Amino acid sequence: MPTHDMPTRGPARPGPYVITGILLTIAVVVPLFVPAYSVAEPSLAGMPFFYWYQMTWIPLTSALVAISYWLVSKEDRRRRRAVRDTTDAGEER
Repeated sequence: MPTHDMPTRGPARPGPYVITGILLTIAVVVPLFVPAYSVAEPSLAGMPFFYWYQMTWIPLTSALVAISYWLVSKEDRRRRRAVRDTTDAGEER
């Protein structure tokens, strides 16, 4: 029976959170660096580079956010399982 003082998650590993931070930083900072894409050429189907580059970042950012969500969710499940396995082992005694 869980009590109020029992932890709900085990210790965190920094790796997934660091990777998530890097991915989200890329998704935010790179599109904000306007001098890298404030040009007209190369054009794609008559659309200047400035526009299609920005539109390309929409699915890229979605993918980076999805990967970040998956990493953090996986780490959270691992942390919850660690506490649950410890609690279950303690009840069997």
